[in-house]
Amino acid sequence: MKLIFLHGAPASGKLTVAKALLRALPGRLFDNHAAIDVARTVFDFGAPGFWELVHNVRVTTLGAASQHGVPLLAMTYCYSEPEDLPQVEQFEKIVQRDGGEFLPVFLRCSEEEIMQRIGNADRVERRKISSVEGLNRFRLEYNDAPLRRDNCLLLDTTSRTAEAVAQDIVRRFALDAAWPN
Repeated sequence: MKLIFLHGAPASGKLTVAKALLRALPGRLFDNHAAIDVARTVFDFGAPGFWELVHNVRVTTLGAASQHGVPLLAMTYCYSEPEDLPQVEQFEKIVQRDGGEFLPVFLRCSEEEIMQRIGNADRVERRKISSVEGLNRFRLEYNDAPLRRDNCLLLDTTSRTAEAVAQDIVRRFALDAAWPN
């Protein structure tokens, strides 16, 4: 399995780029909010047990995908350095255990563009951070940063289409060779 680990700040374009990537290549999407949505069915956001359940859903999902040979999985994640490093290292080990590849991609975006995107209706509908106040609270608690890996691809989504960014990912990791058109 190839795991494309798309990480970056809220509203940096992770889900949009993941969907564009999966229009170009056959694969599956594991959106960050899928695990959060499961946990919200049992707990209030952030309540005791909430983040543990989120992590367990992620680990179980990655393990099943890797074990059963899902060829490509695009995963979105709001990675915070250094707090999330142990979890991400666990994701990486799961993928590599079955001979897969962990391919990190950090998406960044200008502050002005994030401010324009943060209130989009789809963000509100999916119960993502959708206000400047919420974004500011997030930033006080979390340090979004690129994963420290030699193969971590850094891409700016400010003024580029999701399709163009997805093509950069395909080229950088030679994914077109694995899935020719």
